Amino acid sequence: MMTSITFFVALLLGLPIFITLLLGTLVFLWQTDLTVLMSSLPIQLYGSLNQNGLLAIPLFMLVGELMNKGGLTSRLMNAADVFVGGFKGGLAYVNLLTNAMAASILGSATAQIAVMSRLMVPTMVEKGYKKEFSAAVTMAGGLLGPIIPPSMLMIIYGVVAYQPISALFIAGIVPGLLIIAGFALVIFLTGLFAGLPSGEHLKHKNIRQELVSGLLPGTIPVVVIICIITGVMTPTEAGAIASIMAFIIGAVVYKSIGLKELPGIFASVALNTATITGLIATASVFGWALSFEAVPDMLVEWISGITTSPLLFLMLVYVLVILLGMFLESISVMIVIVPIILPAAISFGIDPIHFGVIISLATLIGLVTPPVGPGLYIAMTSANLPMGALFKAMIPFLASMLICMLIIAVFPAISLWLPSLM
Repeated sequence: MMTSITFFVALLLGLPIFITLLLGTLVFLWQTDLTVLMSSLPIQLYGSLNQNGLLAIPLFMLVGELMNKGGLTSRLMNAADVFVGGFKGGLAYVNLLTNAMAASILGSATAQIAVMSRLMVPTMVEKGYKKEFSAAVTMAGGLLGPIIPPSMLMIIYGVVAYQPISALFIAGIVPGLLIIAGFALVIFLTGLFAGLPSGEHLKHKNIRQELVSGLLPGTIPVVVIICIITGVMTPTEAGAIASIMAFIIGAVVYKSIGLKELPGIFASVALNTATITGLIATASVFGWALSFEAVPDMLVEWISGITTSPLLFLMLVYVLVILLGMFLESISVMIVIVPIILPAAISFGIDPIHFGVIISLATLIGLVTPPVGPGLYIAMTSANLPMGALFKAMIPFLASMLICMLIIAVFPAISLWLPSLM
């Protein structure tokens, strides 16, 4: 109880999450008479970060920064316009498809929502779309970032749960496509019943130019995924190659980024990486402390007393993670909850790779729901909309997301089919 009180008081005081976790660990050790373990804390903090898989985090962050600075997102939008821009509600489909392509490069929902809100919302409003709907489509598309590979959440889950990151990347492909189809259905039904502006087909002479310009950045995720599937590269090596490709495309091909911008890019990547690795280290120590008191085992016992159904267990996990995600950032939820809840999942016979997809999907809901949802606040600021109006417009997309999550939980093969072929 004292640990819980310390944790929530620190959160209410606005302390950084990694400090909150460290305080909670110290209070827990003191409360359970395990103070002898405090001398081992520095070793545990270091050991939790002494893992090769963590190198993929700054590398894929670097890809996202280079893509943003190099203006590659707008070129992806032009390529998407070639395929779906002519349909009724064409710009909404373009928004969704661009998000899907950008997701396979950025890997971060908040970064993606921030970039796409500035790019797509003004364009859609200018073409006659409601501002609330435009921002909602952008937020929904941003949720694809952490599920379509390469995914930052999958990397973190792989490190925390000791699972192969390459298999987790591949496991996210089919669920990502299912969610894209669900969001596209929402756009179609909105156009059918509420009415959306008609799209404009590009002139034939412009199609080749836009495809060549826009699909070049799209080669980055293709190379990454193929190299990981075939075993030619590890995810870390693929991140390094993707960074080089992003820089060459931006600096040499499009000449939209220069050497003078690299120090600022590297500084941003370093700061973001330090934040994430600080969370990983302190959360790992927190989980290590809990294991001494057999807290995960007690949790397994408690859940087993409630249900023996793996599906019902996954539904409880969905509810728990969504509730936590309403107050904590998604990466924090992932790092805190996985070491505690994964032993219970394994005891229910749930594949750890499938569970990684489940946890990743559940943490996404909190990104766009009050009261803390960072994606919601980013879109509100970019579109200059009140929370109520924006969240109301987001409800159909959230409903679609929840249905897709249920389908993925019921049919594990959706996650496990592709990894089983590796």
